[in-house]
Amino acid sequence: MKTKVVITGVSGRMGVALLEGVFADDALTLHAAIDRAGSALVGQDAGAQFGVETGVKVTSDLASALQGADVLIDFTRPEAAMQYLAACQQADVKMVIGTTGFSEQEKSAIAAAANKNSVVFAPNMSVGVTLLINLVEQAAKVLNEGYDIEVVEMHHRHKVDAPSGTALRLGEAAAHGLGQELKDCAVYAREGVTGEREAGKIGFATLRGGDVVGDHTVIYAGTGERVEITHKASSRATFALGALRAAKFLSNKPTGLFDMRDVLGLN
Repeated sequence: MKTKVVITGVSGRMGVALLEGVFADDALTLHAAIDRAGSALVGQDAGAQFGVETGVKVTSDLASALQGADVLIDFTRPEAAMQYLAACQQADVKMVIGTTGFSEQEKSAIAAAANKNSVVFAPNMSVGVTLLINLVEQAAKVLNEGYDIEVVEMHHRHKVDAPSGTALRLGEAAAHGLGQELKDCAVYAREGVTGEREAGKIGFATLRGGDVVGDHTVIYAGTGERVEITHKASSRATFALGALRAAKFLSNKPTGLFDMRDVLGLN
């Protein structure tokens, strides 16, 4: 039986990539396509831009879109994602959350919701980035003395949160490898006379510009050598494919909070 998927924000860059991915996956079927009220896509066939006739009209009616669905995939904004989360709880629908920029309170609400309906929540759905997270933690365990850790990320000019959710997740992985919590060792900004770099800190540098999909590098700078672990995304398709893989993963998971490492069997 095919997994019935609801996709939000279908006029956005990730929404388009997700639609294309669903149409190409024989294990999935598009149950509903959601966009904001007033969008020019509302009322149109969700496959029109791909030359596909699906019979699924883009809607802004969340409640009706969720009726009979299996899983909703969201890559929009935190405020919208929290509304989708509440609606999924009401409709008994699972959720894949690739949105970033949540507050700690919102993250707690997502974890609580997963006790009723399963959720995959990850700041980056890429298979490659998921592997990167594991490598970063392992490298930090080995390079835990005499090496300074810096996380550098670059995204397109339209991204609204900084550092990226992926950069923060990489920082968390590095901190865990050092036996620390990121909140206790992160340095997010440097300006003026900052003094010498303090050992054990994890620095972040954020770059924005152009149409960069997403570049992330974790640097371990030691004496006489530097180790760099890098991931560069050239297409949003990689995130869409990971999210769709997560949707299928949830098919036999009634409850629980998962991330992409669970989806890939790395946990």
